[in-house]
Amino acid sequence: MNKNTQFSEIGPGALQDLITQRVAASEGWLAFDDFMNLALYYPRLGYYVRGAPLFGSLAQGQAISGAPVKVLSQSEGSDFVTAPELTPLFGQALARQVAQALGATHTDEIWEFGAGSGALASQVIDALLSMGVRLRRYTIVDLSGPLRNRQAERLHQHASIVQWVDELPEKMSGVVIGNEVLDAMPVKLLARVAGVWQERGVTVNAAGKLGWLDRGTDLRLPFEPEGSHDYLSELHQQGEAFVATLGEKLVHGAIFLLDYGFPEREYYHPQRHMGTLMCHRAHHADADPLVDVGQKDITAHVNFTGVAVAAQTCGLEVLGYTSQAHFLINCGLAQDMAHAPLRERANANKLIMEHEMGELFKVIGLTRGDWWQALGFTSGDRTPRL
Repeated sequence: MNKNTQFSEIGPGALQDLITQRVAASEGWLAFDDFMNLALYYPRLGYYVRGAPLFGSLAQGQAISGAPVKVLSQSEGSDFVTAPELTPLFGQALARQVAQALGATHTDEIWEFGAGSGALASQVIDALLSMGVRLRRYTIVDLSGPLRNRQAERLHQHASIVQWVDELPEKMSGVVIGNEVLDAMPVKLLARVAGVWQERGVTVNAAGKLGWLDRGTDLRLPFEPEGSHDYLSELHQQGEAFVATLGEKLVHGAIFLLDYGFPEREYYHPQRHMGTLMCHRAHHADADPLVDVGQKDITAHVNFTGVAVAAQTCGLEVLGYTSQAHFLINCGLAQDMAHAPLRERANANKLIMEHEMGELFKVIGLTRGDWWQALGFTSGDRTPRL
C-alpha cells in the first residue's frame, strides 16, 4: 500500500463481493478499465444491465441542470436525458445525414450501437421512411437485456426491419451510428505523481473498502503534458479498439459517432490536470466512481484524435469532425425548429447552444472508400484540429 492509496465506502452487495474477489485474484490491484467494465456491464449487476430506468424524457418546464456533460433529469426516475429523449428533432436531423450516407455508399442497412431507450432508432427510421429512403434492415448492437426489451417495445411498429445482435459479423455494410457510446467505454487511468508516471487502479483494504492504488507502468499519454505538476488523465484503448474493429469489418459504408470530447491537444491540456472521469446518478454528478458501484454511470470524455487515428490505421477516411451544433444545423435542424411548437424549439435549442450541448458535444464521420462531402460537415469542419 503506498501513500497514494485512498479508500471510499461502498454498499454491500453481490457486485462489491465480485470486485473484491477480482482484486484478490489480481494480487490486490485491479486496472481501472477492468473495474469500470465490471461496474457498468457485469451481467445483472452492472449499471447498464441491471434493469433500472436510465434514460428519461425532459419534464415540461424542467431546465437542464447538473454537470455540463450529461443532460440530467429527475423525470421517470431516470439518471439523465440524452439528445434523442430531449427532442425528436435530433433524430430527424441525423436521419438526413444517414440518408445521404446510404446513397453515397450504396448500402441499405443501419447499425446502431448502444441504442438506449430506442428513441433515436424510432426517430431515424420514421424520418427515413418519410423521405422515401429504402431501408432493408436496422440492426441494434446492445449488451443490455433490459434495454433491448425497452427498445423492442418502442420499435414494435418497425419489427419487420429491426433486429438485435450480440456480436458483429465478420463483414458488414451500411451506416453505423453511435450516440454517446464511446464515453461509456472503459478507460485506463494514468497519473503523474512527483514526476513519475503510474497506472491508477483499484484495491480493497481489510475492511472491504475500495480505494485507489498506483503502480509503475510503461504506459504513457500520447504526449507529455506541459509542466511538472501532478497530472491525471485517461487512455482510451478500448474505445479506439472498438473503432478499429468497426473499420476492419466495414466493407462498404460510413460511421457517425456523436459524443462529448476534444481533440488530443485540448484533451491533454495542462489545465485539465484532473482528467475527465465523471459519474451520473439521479440528477447529480460526482467524480468518485468507487462509491455506489453499479448504481451510477461512469463516463470519460472522448479523445477524438485517437478515434481518427484508429480509423485511419485500418483504412477508413475521415469525412469530417465538428461540433454538434454545426453538424445539426448543417443537417437542417434550424429549418425543423422554425416549424416546430415552442416547447420543441426550446428543447432543440439545448442541442446547439454553446453553453449546453452544442459545443461540448462533437461529431466525427468516417467512411470506407473514396471521400465524399458529407452534409453534416459542409460548414464548420474542424478536421485540421484533430
